[in-house]
Amino acid sequence: METPTQLLLVEDEPDVASFVRQGLDEEGYGVGWVQEGRRALEYTQQQRVDLVLLDIRLPDLSGIDVCERLRLHQPDLPIMMLTALDAVEDRVKGLRAGADDYLPKPFAFDELLARIEALLRRVDRSEQADVLQDGPLRVDPAAQACTYDGEEVSLTPTEFDLLAYLMARRGQALSRDTIHRDVWGHDFDRGTNLIDVYVNYVRHKLDDVGCPSPIETVRGVGYRYTSCTNGDESDD
Repeated sequence: METPTQLLLVEDEPDVASFVRQGLDEEGYGVGWVQEGRRALEYTQQQRVDLVLLDIRLPDLSGIDVCERLRLHQPDLPIMMLTALDAVEDRVKGLRAGADDYLPKPFAFDELLARIEALLRRVDRSEQADVLQDGPLRVDPAAQACTYDGEEVSLTPTEFDLLAYLMARRGQALSRDTIHRDVWGHDFDRGTNLIDVYVNYVRHKLDDVGCPSPIETVRGVGYRYTSCTNGDESDD
């Protein structure tokens, strides 16, 4: 018998937790539930977890703190933030902490389910994809490893998927809508600068290891992967 996908819900409101757990249980997921950030960190060390649903407001540690600590020890673990704080600034904080996606409260269960499925599909696609090479820049989706001239580039799962996606489409000018749909797997909220935030993260991390940014901005469209040997020639 196949083991169900294991999710961890970190949510201090029992009513919200009950609603989410019941729906996910009916969809065939295994769901663990904890109400505190420290307990979440312990749980992920003791149990198999395939994806974390993490509330940003918790009674002890904040969801931001928990996300940052999880990223240190489990950089490949998909994390979705659940937050009643819907300002762009709060979303950006979660993304900078390493979250792969966010969902503002209140939310429809069908949207939560679609986003979970999208995150898990990204993991499956990465395991099946071929190694990508651009001079000294090497991206191995199966191993979730990125190196530049042999030096590791530390990327979160979403940063990794974004770089691999653009790299596999070298030379193509891709719109923000297209990137979001293909990498995140759901409709793009034009009220956020999600794509721009993640592109900047990837650029900075490549720059940290001496790699000239291969991602250029295409004015009025979105982004294009060129070459890590040419630098970033933006159309802005």
